[in-house]
Amino acid sequence: MHYSALPAVAAVVLAAMPGAHAGLYTKSSPVIQIDSKNYDSLIAKSNYTSVVEFYAPWCGHCQNLKPAYEKAAKNLDGLAKVAAVNCDEDENKPLCGQFGVQGFPTLKIVRPGAKKGKPAVEDYQGPRTAKAIVDAVVDNINNHVKRVNDKDINDFLSKNNESAKALLFTEKGTTSALLKSLAIDFLGSITVGQVRNTQQKVVDLFGIEDFPKLVLLPGGDKDGIVYDGDLKKEAMVKFLSQAASPNPDPAPKKGKSQTSGKKSDATAGSTEPTGEAEEKVTESVNDANIQKPVYFEGPLPIPIINEADKLAKNCLAAKANTCVLAFVPKESRDSTADKALGALAELSHKHAQGKRKLFPMYEVHIEDEHSVNLLKALDLAQDKTHVIAINARRAWWRLYEGDDFGREALESWIDQIRMSEGVKRKLPKAVIVAEVKAESIPEATPEASSEPTPEATDSDATKTSEIPDAEVTPDAESISDSTTTEPATPQSGADPTVQIETEAEKPTEEPHAKDEL
Repeated sequence: MHYSALPAVAAVVLAAMPGAHAGLYTKSSPVIQIDSKNYDSLIAKSNYTSVVEFYAPWCGHCQNLKPAYEKAAKNLDGLAKVAAVNCDEDENKPLCGQFGVQGFPTLKIVRPGAKKGKPAVEDYQGPRTAKAIVDAVVDNINNHVKRVNDKDINDFLSKNNESAKALLFTEKGTTSALLKSLAIDFLGSITVGQVRNTQQKVVDLFGIEDFPKLVLLPGGDKDGIVYDGDLKKEAMVKFLSQAASPNPDPAPKKGKSQTSGKKSDATAGSTEPTGEAEEKVTESVNDANIQKPVYFEGPLPIPIINEADKLAKNCLAAKANTCVLAFVPKESRDSTADKALGALAELSHKHAQGKRKLFPMYEVHIEDEHSVNLLKALDLAQDKTHVIAINARRAWWRLYEGDDFGREALESWIDQIRMSEGVKRKLPKAVIVAEVKAESIPEATPEASSEPTPEATDSDATKTSEIPDAEVTPDAESISDSTTTEPATPQSGADPTVQIETEAEKPTEEPHAKDEL
């Protein structure tokens, strides 16, 4: 990767400044310093979502971003990682080149993938403010929290009965970033679940009278323990550590140091390896590991909608345009579901590479309550994979009715929708959500250079068979969700050192993700 040389005057000035190339962030900064040696262990192999800034210390826009970026780091402490790479250092240039960095600052969101060390990486192109960065990162935190209701509480309690479980009873329909982070902290050792206050059977079973309330089930015949402390990350980690130690991050290298047979101190709450273990992790990472050209095998998977308010905002709002939903099982995933999701991911990737807009596509789990409600409203079976297109603004929806969920078949079906061909069904009025802020509606109308703009007419919506109405009610306590955007491809001939404009941050703006249940 070639970076343009600094102008002569700027080079002289910087040379006269002590520590000019030491980087923007000091050791005391909440922003983690990343380089080619520790990226793999600290970011790529982490269980946590990260946002990584690629910068040059002489870049004026990078300097302007620093206060907002450090503010975001403080707010995301314990929830996700906020890191930075100095691309002006020679040793880091292969890493910056690997990520296709051609301007400063460049921000990337790195989310753990299905395979350890193979994360999903996407560009962050939102506003350069603390709140916007926090919102985008929170939206990309993997959710390992299981929704528990009256119907499946017995299965939840009986499955792996000897292992520890934790249940948060809450009045909210969404899963907070704090609870997601706790599930990540104890991934593999404590199963974390969430129970809505409307699930009366479960609430009565545990004798819950006020919300939110956290209950720890140590496993086996041991009695449950109710948490009465502050709803803060550190205190809650210490409470859950009675049953299991939180996962160290990065995980220590497996070896003799971990086979001594001694139990770790369950109340320590430490999440960072120290001493010899940390040294071994660093030594295990070399340039060959860092310079792998691919971080995610194949196209990035389509985003997952696992919350009622997000489904309402992105696809069911009265002003929402067309989006494609793939309803698939979460627990008992079969080859049909995998094939459908893979085909949609390929189509999304294909159009992104061609710089063409396509309908936003989302994976939705048929077990989720909001999915059950929508499937009922559309009179669709709740035990199989479905792919549908839905347009709340025009009040129509269309079902993919083929047996082949391969790429060519789905692409042909989507092309018919783009060209306003085929019969559309009338969308039940109760499904459409009226009150959603206008700025939250994602852009959805695909644009093709040689194809007409796909706009369904009012008459299209009437070519339908009537379907019984059923309610899909999103939770009132919605959180801000960032819509997925296509990674930007730099224009050919662009100066690799051209800066990205930084938006001024409002002094009254306060991020809101930390320590919230």
